Amino acid sequence: MKNKEIANLLYKIAGFLSLKNENPFRIRSYERAAQSIENLSEDIENLIYNKKLLKIPHIGEGIAKKIEEYFSKGKIEYYENLRKEFPEKILDIVSVPGIGFKTAKILYEKLDIKNLNDLELAAKLNRIMEISHLGEKTQQNILRGIEFIRKNRERIFLFTGLALAESIIDELKKKARIKQICPAGSLRRKKETIGDIDIVCASTDLPGVMNAFINLSQCKRILLQGETKSSIITNDNIQVDLRVVKPESYGAALQYFTGSKEHNIKLRNLANEKGYKINEYGLFKIKNNKKVTGKKEEDIYNQLGLKWIPAELRENQGEIEKSKTNSLPKLIEYSRIKGDFHIHSNWSDGKDSIEDIAGKAKQMGLEWIVICDHSQSLKVAHGMKPEEVLNKIKEIKKINKKFKELKILCGAEIDILANGSLDYKKDILEQLDFVLIAIHSGFKQDEATMTNRIISAMRNKYVHMFAHPTGRLLQKREPYMVNMDKIIEEASRIGTFLEINANPQRLDLPDIYCRKAKEKGVLMGIGTDAHALEQMEYLSLGIWVARRGWLESRDVLNTLSYKQLMKILQQKRK
Repeated sequence: MKNKEIANLLYKIAGFLSLKNENPFRIRSYERAAQSIENLSEDIENLIYNKKLLKIPHIGEGIAKKIEEYFSKGKIEYYENLRKEFPEKILDIVSVPGIGFKTAKILYEKLDIKNLNDLELAAKLNRIMEISHLGEKTQQNILRGIEFIRKNRERIFLFTGLALAESIIDELKKKARIKQICPAGSLRRKKETIGDIDIVCASTDLPGVMNAFINLSQCKRILLQGETKSSIITNDNIQVDLRVVKPESYGAALQYFTGSKEHNIKLRNLANEKGYKINEYGLFKIKNNKKVTGKKEEDIYNQLGLKWIPAELRENQGEIEKSKTNSLPKLIEYSRIKGDFHIHSNWSDGKDSIEDIAGKAKQMGLEWIVICDHSQSLKVAHGMKPEEVLNKIKEIKKINKKFKELKILCGAEIDILANGSLDYKKDILEQLDFVLIAIHSGFKQDEATMTNRIISAMRNKYVHMFAHPTGRLLQKREPYMVNMDKIIEEASRIGTFLEINANPQRLDLPDIYCRKAKEKGVLMGIGTDAHALEQMEYLSLGIWVARRGWLESRDVLNTLSYKQLMKILQQKRK
C-alpha cells in the first residue's frame, strides 16, 4: 500500500501552496484529499487499477490525474516545480504546533531556518527572539512542539492499524493453516495511536505460518525470521510482529502480548501471591512447574479469581480490583448504536447530499442521524448563512417523508466566537433540532480565557453538545489550553453533553476524560464528523474510545431510540 506515501505528497503540495499564499480553498482541497487517502482501508493502487479514484472523498479530476501521474512516472511534475521554490524540509517547521506558514516563511527568509534541526538550534540559541513579534514564550513553545513531533512521528492512527492488521490476518488465513489469530498489543487495547503491530496466532504448523508471513504481499523487508516470532516492515514502513504458538498456549500468549505492561505486572504479582507464575505459554504452579491452563484467555483470569477483563481496560487503572469484586462496567457494544450525531453534507464542506447520507445510514441500520454543517464564520468550510440554514431545514423535512425507518435531525456545528458567543442568533438556534458547538479559531487563548469562552457558550439554553472538546489533532496539533475538569464540572451542572469525535485524527474526547465525565454523570454522544459516506463507518472508532473510557450503554446518547432522543433534546432547552 502506498496510501501514506501519496497522502504525504498531497500534504506537501498543500504546504508549498500555503507558503506561496495561494487560494485557501485550493489548499484545503489538497489537505482534504490527503486526509481521505490517509484514512483509506483499501490499497489506492487497486482503486487506480479499477478506475475508482474519483470515488474517494474529495478527489477531483485534477488531483486524480496527479496521483495517476505519480504511479505511472514515479513523480508529480507539479510538486517537483513547487519544491524548487523552497527547501523541502521547511514543511517540517510548519508541523510544529504554533508555527504557521507565514511564520515559517519569515524564519526561512530572516534566519535561514530550513528544517527542524535548524529551528531547534535557533530556539536554543535564543535567535527566534530576533524576529520582532516572536518572544521567549514562543521559543519555549517551539521546543515543546519539536519534542511532541519527534515523540509521535513514528506512530500510526488506530484506524490505519486496524485496517492493516485485518488485511494481513485475511491473507495469512488464506495461505497457512491457522487455528486462531488476533491482533495484540496496543492495537487490541484500541489505543488512539499505534507503534508496532503485534499479532498472535495459534497453529500446529508453525513453520508454514512463518513462511506465509514473511512472504506476505505487503512485506517490504524481513527484520527477523524465527521459529515462534518473525518481524517485517510493510510497504508503508510499519513494523509488524507475529507470534505463533501451539493451540494449547494461545490464550496465555494473547493475554501476555496484549498487555499493557503495567496490567501484566499487576497480574503477575497476583499470580505469585496465589502460588502461580504466568508467561506467554500458560499459567504454571510455582512449586512443581505444572501447567494449569493456557488455552483460553478467560481461564487465565478465572484461575486467579478474576472475571475476564476486556482488552480496552487493561491499563492498570483499577480494572483488576473491579474484576475481583465482579464490578467491572458492562462496556458499550456497537450493536447498541442507533445514530450518529455529527455528519456534514454538501450544504457546507461535505461531499454528499443529505438524501445520499440518509441512504448510507439506512444501509448501516441506523435509526436516526444528525446533519451538522458548519456555521457562517468558518468560510474555508463553506459555513452556512442563516438563510441557507432555513432552506436546509425545509429540505430535511421533505427527505424525512421519503424514509420511514430513518429520522434526519437538522443540526449545525456552530462556532464559539472569541468572546464566547455563538455564530448564530436565537432566531436560528431555536429552529434547529440539535446545536453542536465547537472551537475552530483562536486556539492560542490562555487557559482561563479559553475555558471561560467555552463555558459561556455551553450556558446558552439552545446548546446541546460540545464537539471535539480538546481541539487536538493526533500527531499534528496539541490540545488548546483548556481546563477540561472545569468543562466537565460545568457540563454536569447544566446538563450539556460532550462529544466523542470519532474521526481517526481526533478521537476526542480522550478516554481519560470520558471516564471523568462518566463519574460526574455527564452524558456523551458519538459523532463521526463524516464529510463523506465512507467516513460514517468511523462510528466503531468512537465505540473504542468510549470502551476505553469505561462507558456503558447508559452513558452514551447514541443508544437512545429516536423518540427517547427527541425527548431528552427538548428537555435540555427547558
